[in-house]
Amino acid sequence: MKNTPRIEVPNSLDSTRRDFLKTTGAGLAVAATGSLESLALAEKKKKAATPETISAKLYKSLNEKQRKAICFPWDHPLRGAVNNNWHITKTGVGDMEDDQIEMTKAIFNGLHSPEYRKAVMGQVESDHGKAGFDDTSIAFFGKPGTGKFEFVLTGRHVTRRADGDTIEGTAFGGPIFYGHANQGFNEKPDHPGNVYWYQAKRANEVYQMLDGKQREKALLPKGRPEQKNATVKLTGKKRGLPGVRAGDLSKDQKAHMLKVLGDVLAPFRKKDVDESMKLIKANGIDNLHLAFFKNGDIGNDGVWDVWQLEGPAMVLYFRGAPHVHTWLHVRNKA
Repeated sequence: MKNTPRIEVPNSLDSTRRDFLKTTGAGLAVAATGSLESLALAEKKKKAATPETISAKLYKSLNEKQRKAICFPWDHPLRGAVNNNWHITKTGVGDMEDDQIEMTKAIFNGLHSPEYRKAVMGQVESDHGKAGFDDTSIAFFGKPGTGKFEFVLTGRHVTRRADGDTIEGTAFGGPIFYGHANQGFNEKPDHPGNVYWYQAKRANEVYQMLDGKQREKALLPKGRPEQKNATVKLTGKKRGLPGVRAGDLSKDQKAHMLKVLGDVLAPFRKKDVDESMKLIKANGIDNLHLAFFKNGDIGNDGVWDVWQLEGPAMVLYFRGAPHVHTWLHVRNKA
């Protein structure tokens, strides 16, 4: 039989499949590039958002009724107020629109370090009972874009601020407050589950490092009374404050005291921590005074529940009895 030459006929299906893969591959590449660019843009916007920028967005979303209830002039006396349990306005966060509530939560979370956000939000929610975070209240002072604008959130065991450094020489935008009552009003000596009790434990490590004469200076009968803003009134004094002066501590004692200060500030965002440390150092670390107080020693175990660190233009007052109250005020000058 005579051999018949084989004629190759293009396989239209294979050809179509190859063309499809080429075209769809290019399309997917374009789509993927576009998706990556969109994701990158979204991520950039996410990173760019700060408590201050979100505050401005929240401010602009307010209706007229809300503005009348929670917006005040920049120089209003409420702007610098602080207390251990208060509502700066009668409008609760829960009374706002859903998107406004989410923005408020984003502002609050943004004021804290990623490591502590969950714990701090949990504290606020538990200390406000069934209503949770919705029971807090907010206020605005000034207007965005004017150089004078501040957001303030308050409630039980919480006063926080976002000011974007419009208040020069003042950390956190002014005095703040934080605390926790985890297992009832009267906590046990080891304060189980208290978000902030670790701060007192760290401070007591410094006390254990003190010698006899240093302890005599550091351990005092009774801590300061809690009197709203007067609790964190600054004196400007470099000497003669309650407790042992940092300048009289040994090198390792002083170093440990600074580590404790760093741990105390750890729940807050880096920007506020850096500003606080800058202002404190500017007034001289040696001028800080560390004091512990005999009153409020729950369980009489010698682990001092009440203590403070005070300098010319800063006060950190930790009152751990019957549960934790903490007052913090840091400025460049009194």
